[in-house]
Amino acid sequence: MGPIKHKALINVDLGEGYGNLKCGPDEELLPYISQANVACGFHSGDPLIMQSTVRLCKEHDVAIGAHPGLPDLQGFGRREMKLQPEELTAITVYQVGALKGFLDREGVPLNHVKPHGVLYGMMCRDYTVAQAVMKGIPKGIPVFGLAGTQMEKAAQDLGVEFWAEMYGDVKYSADGMLVIDRIKK
Repeated sequence: MGPIKHKALINVDLGEGYGNLKCGPDEELLPYISQANVACGFHSGDPLIMQSTVRLCKEHDVAIGAHPGLPDLQGFGRREMKLQPEELTAITVYQVGALKGFLDREGVPLNHVKPHGVLYGMMCRDYTVAQAVMKGIPKGIPVFGLAGTQMEKAAQDLGVEFWAEMYGDVKYSADGMLVIDRIKK
């Protein structure tokens, strides 16, 4: 086998620390990925981490997307919450807007949105949740999601470009749905 000439199209969640807590080998992964999903403060990430993650991604020419989650720092966005559709739209706008502020300062475009954790799972199962989150995504920005789910249907119905993905590090149920553990194993 000859040398690899191109990066694989791999998206990775980055910036998922808080304060002095570092979560994951962000710097070590950057040379090998094409897209980063940057935590936007509700499940993890804080302003300084977001800023440094954006700068690191820019240095490595990695496309940057927003990684909004439920307002659940203590549970790392892995505890399901019952929020009204307008709340889901608003928390998406808020988190994407926070990341967009850092992107604008660095002259880097927002490449995509990829919901985090249990919010992603809720969107796969519940059309109303998926639709509410999609309404918070800026026009013209694609969303990563699981094919064949309510998330894909809501994206199509609302005219949001949908990029189907698969996970290499998450379990799937017999019906092809993701199994989001409350505590990642």
